[in-house]
Amino acid sequence: MSGSHSTTMAEERLFPSAQDHKGTFTTITKHDDRRLSAAVIGEGPGNVEPIGAFEVSQRKRILQIAVAVIYCLFAAGIVFGYAALKPVLIAEKVYREYCSPEEIEENVRVCYQQELRLNFMFTVAAVATNVCALLVGTILDQFGPRVAGIIGSWLLAAGLAGFGFSKSITFVDPYPISYLLMALGGPFIFIPSFHLANAFPRRSGLILSMLTGAFDASSIIFLVYRVLYQHSSTGITLRTWFLSYLIIPVFIFLAQVFIMPLQSYKTAAELTQQAAVEQNLLDHEDTFVTSSDTSSSRNARRERRESVVSNISALLGPTPEKLSKQTSKQQTSGVWGVMHNATLPQQLTSFWFWGIAGFTIVQMTRINYFVATIRPQYEFLLGSYDSSVRINSFFDIALPIGGLLAIPFIGVVLDSLSTFTVLTTLVTIASTIGILGLIPGSWVAAYMNILLFCAYRPFYYTVVSDYCAKVFGVRTFGKIYGAVICMAGLFNLSQAALDALVHRVFGGDPRPVNAALLVLAVIVGMALCAFVAREGRRARRRLLGEEARRAGEREEERGEAMETEGLLGEERERGYEGV
Repeated sequence: MSGSHSTTMAEERLFPSAQDHKGTFTTITKHDDRRLSAAVIGEGPGNVEPIGAFEVSQRKRILQIAVAVIYCLFAAGIVFGYAALKPVLIAEKVYREYCSPEEIEENVRVCYQQELRLNFMFTVAAVATNVCALLVGTILDQFGPRVAGIIGSWLLAAGLAGFGFSKSITFVDPYPISYLLMALGGPFIFIPSFHLANAFPRRSGLILSMLTGAFDASSIIFLVYRVLYQHSSTGITLRTWFLSYLIIPVFIFLAQVFIMPLQSYKTAAELTQQAAVEQNLLDHEDTFVTSSDTSSSRNARRERRESVVSNISALLGPTPEKLSKQTSKQQTSGVWGVMHNATLPQQLTSFWFWGIAGFTIVQMTRINYFVATIRPQYEFLLGSYDSSVRINSFFDIALPIGGLLAIPFIGVVLDSLSTFTVLTTLVTIASTIGILGLIPGSWVAAYMNILLFCAYRPFYYTVVSDYCAKVFGVRTFGKIYGAVICMAGLFNLSQAALDALVHRVFGGDPRPVNAALLVLAVIVGMALCAFVAREGRRARRRLLGEEARRAGEREEERGEAMETEGLLGEERERGYEGV
């Protein structure tokens, strides 16, 4: 994938507060018409100023990105490989003691209570992954990416150790707690790595795609374990695997301490602001000087500022061309900026927010419920356990690979199509997946369902963040996106109720629950699409009016600035004549 994806508002398409750190900007202040000074406004994470990428060597920045991709691959989203881990847990007789004597006598593969507890373990992990994003953002804002990453390594290590010693822990149920800790470690490791996209602003889209791809591919880790477990003569026990895997959090901890940056890298917007200020200081340096300034001190300042401007220009590339492309993408979206000027309460009470929140709640519940129950669902739909194993095995491979293959096309789709068209496509694919999940006895429908699902999952997550960035803007992006994901995560607790309905009310038939979720998704999705189509047209008309008004104001300001410059020029001439 090329770096062109960076034009798809890549910096804005992040997890909560991943780029919402406090920016550091410099402004010029004039004192008594004789000298200029620089003032710092705002602070970086933990009162530490964000660092410009040009201040770190290119080799070290490349190393940081490579290390982040590696540890995201091995740690960021491993809990979402639950479908592959579940057969191992069943083979290891986890929660088998909760089966009734009759179920044990009949030698059922998975009893009802065992199924519920295993699925609840994943449900809690999925909910925590989404809900804790707000906590991660807060820690990231206050203490920076290194501290957040170190916390992530500790959480991951605690979860792995809990699983490793699970057979010896009797005072508490170790499995949901340990899986929860692993799930919490993922966002603490993954979200702080997003600022590395600013290490090479012209390749920010490529870097974000690599990190996202590593996150998606990390679900393959438990598939590797299951394959090794099933093909090992003695079987690699939970203790052996999880205690051996402790090498990963140790690696992450050492990487955070010795390789990764303490501060976040400045965004392209911050670098552009810094370059503009430095250039402004250069332009006015000869006009405003003090008697204490020497020729050598002025030359040193000029050389430093010229170096900063040159380094930032080299880092960002041709700004006019980039801005032109970005403007084109904003116009294509059809909804860009419609709520940028609204207050946070206005944004949170609008249907722009509740429409995408409702759709996300339904879709995230469907996605995580399918991941947790794919094997029993297809055991019923295909009529045999062996058939469900084949589908489950195919899904375990297709989920990470499908996500990786879909990533390059997601950026192209979001750049090229309007938000209304993208949402309509999203609802159509979601409806198709729902229909395919209702067809019994069809291998074609089963494989098509898996393939569409694996491509749809990363597309859906990216569309939601893209929508929030375009509609609500960067200023409140972290809060808006965090609220959407947090609510959706909390509603995922309903999976336990869905499990109970399938097993106790419908006799193991997943179709009534799937049909209900499908109908709900279609209703909410169509309402959102209709709203975006109608309100998008109104918002574009309002924005055109505002643009015309601002253009007039800019013309007035330009005239005033030219008049002021003329007066300054006359002052300088009189000063020279006096000399």
